[in-house]
Amino acid sequence: MSYIIDRRLNGKHKSSVNRQRFLRRYRAHIRKAVEEAVNQRSIQDLDRGEQITIPKRDIHEPTFGHGQGGTGSIVHPGNKEFAPGDRINKPQGGQGQGSGSGDASNQGEGEDDFVFQISQEEFLDFVFEDLALPNLVRKDLKELKEFSLKHAGVVSEGTPSKLNIVRSMRNAYARRMVMSSGSRKKLAEVEAEREQLIEEASSPEQKARLVWLDEQILLLKQKIERTPFLDTYDLRYNHHVKEPKPSSKAVMFCIMDVSGSMTQETKNVAKRFFILLYLFLNRNYEKIDVVFIRHHTSAKEVTEEEFFYSRETGGTIVSSALKLMDKIVKDRYSPEQWNIYAAQASDGDNWDDDSKICKQILEEDIIDLVQYFTYIEITPRDHQSLWHVYEQIQSAHPKSFAMRHIVDVGDIYPVFRDLFQRRQHESSKH
Repeated sequence: MSYIIDRRLNGKHKSSVNRQRFLRRYRAHIRKAVEEAVNQRSIQDLDRGEQITIPKRDIHEPTFGHGQGGTGSIVHPGNKEFAPGDRINKPQGGQGQGSGSGDASNQGEGEDDFVFQISQEEFLDFVFEDLALPNLVRKDLKELKEFSLKHAGVVSEGTPSKLNIVRSMRNAYARRMVMSSGSRKKLAEVEAEREQLIEEASSPEQKARLVWLDEQILLLKQKIERTPFLDTYDLRYNHHVKEPKPSSKAVMFCIMDVSGSMTQETKNVAKRFFILLYLFLNRNYEKIDVVFIRHHTSAKEVTEEEFFYSRETGGTIVSSALKLMDKIVKDRYSPEQWNIYAAQASDGDNWDDDSKICKQILEEDIIDLVQYFTYIEITPRDHQSLWHVYEQIQSAHPKSFAMRHIVDVGDIYPVFRDLFQRRQHESSKH
């Protein structure tokens, strides 16, 4: 039987084990509160904790009571106020039932809803629960940081913890047999001569010879016993070598339209979506690169700060961003070594025939290189040419291309979870 002792440091009057059990029990309430909090927060406040309220009716605990046992008969008195079939009105508020309902009263009692605080780590756990990058596969990598130890035979030098007892004892036995082989052979000859001489010993010379043989046997046995049972020469140690271990390495391209047709409200929605995506990637994946691309008539790779806070704007040519992404992939991210992802946000407005060029670039250069490409269109209006062109790509590549429509801030989190929900076959692989 195994025993697990949790020695993690807890806050004062807190138990991490009981807290995790409590969070699992009221997961549905906490997840609902987290979803509402994500849609109401600003970008700066997205990664702090949250106050959760659980209605008192949902934390009711069953109780056992002692009732009258055995068999008995009770006569209940009648009443003059009610008759069978009468309907009784529900009591109105103001009777002091607690939970903040009703006016002041001098009678009654109740319970308030249960309110508690979850930490930043717990909040993000619920935000990104059951989410994963789709179609993530393991590939051979450069600059590998993951290794596994592989047995590579035995060596004559090593640490005591890696001592191979079986091989060491086998070597010791073989060494003792070799070193004492001459003495053992001589001992066998002397013992054979002694046995023969005992049967024939009668003269003084033969008796003297017998005594000398006994002395030789004793000396030979002592010589054999002086052979070391175990010598440092015999020791053998298990040898292990580090073997590179293939791991999952990914790059995410964040492509945002910052053209003049994108209002400030639309840009804020796009930024909130990418902030959520950025937190998700950094929290769940150790080896992941994020490439930020902003575009209007021309596209440019920018830093994280420029991506979220730059005020540059202009016309709209979406294909410029796709061309830049294709160039960066070919220059820095080989599909044989990287899992490539892309998330594009736009209001769908594009310059004349540029949507056809976007379709051509995606189909001919990008779609076969990426694991997953997502497009979100942020607009309350009817879809424009870019959406209709992308619909054709989605129908041809349903597993690697996804598109969703966002109208306002309230759509961000549901759409994000829908795009990156862990699929059944992926959960079995990971």
